[in-house]
Amino acid sequence: MHPILFKIGSFPIGTYGLLLTVGFFLALMLAQRLGRSEAIAPEHISDLAITLLLAGVIGSKLLMVIVDVTQGGVPLKDVFDLAYLRAGGAVHGGIIGATLAFFWRVKRLKLPFARTLDCMTPAVALGQAIGRLGCFSAGCCYGTSCGLPWAVTFTDPNAQFLSGTPLAMPLHPVQIYTFLANLLIMGILLVFRKYRRYAGQVSGLYFILEGIGRMVTEHWRGDLDRGFLLGVPWLSTGRATSCLFVLFGAGLLVWFSRRARTEVTV
Repeated sequence: MHPILFKIGSFPIGTYGLLLTVGFFLALMLAQRLGRSEAIAPEHISDLAITLLLAGVIGSKLLMVIVDVTQGGVPLKDVFDLAYLRAGGAVHGGIIGATLAFFWRVKRLKLPFARTLDCMTPAVALGQAIGRLGCFSAGCCYGTSCGLPWAVTFTDPNAQFLSGTPLAMPLHPVQIYTFLANLLIMGILLVFRKYRRYAGQVSGLYFILEGIGRMVTEHWRGDLDRGFLLGVPWLSTGRATSCLFVLFGAGLLVWFSRRARTEVTV
């Protein structure tokens, strides 16, 4: 609702960035708590968290640029414009970037791969949830037209300038839908973690639930000018990456399950 919270002189402090910072520290606290139960040192979790944050920001911006430029929505010369780069980016690009960075950093720190991943993914879901409140405040990732009692209407011109958000029009609060979905995913993972049969099962479930959740909430996204793949009307970038997430999560479950059976056999 208020993309710019306040200004220090002429420098704007964005609500999205502030909530993203809050989400990072809350997620870090949760990951450290889960890490202690796996005998993973808090400083290693902090190291990983900073690495994932940087990789996530770069990945989200990169996917946003790739989609916008290839779909013709933004000229290549404009992608370095500060106003454009203030946009939150594509969340799945952030997750992809963070996942790749996770593989590299865990190996460097010599941490148990599966157990560390199980500690981080519920925290990632929490960070995503808080980040979606930032999206709601900024007006980005807005919804389609809505006639329901809980519809929201954006009025701040900064939202339209920064994210192309329609003003004075009741819209689905799809950011809040996604916020609730991410909280639900986090809750499921935390409960499921107590009953997992092998390390890595929680992380595989995360990618599957995240993919399914995005497929559902994409139905109410109004910013689908992000582009469609192969010219298919329903195959938005979000749905395409969601399908990959589900497949990746299923692959993790199979891989970790086989590793667990091999370790038992040995």
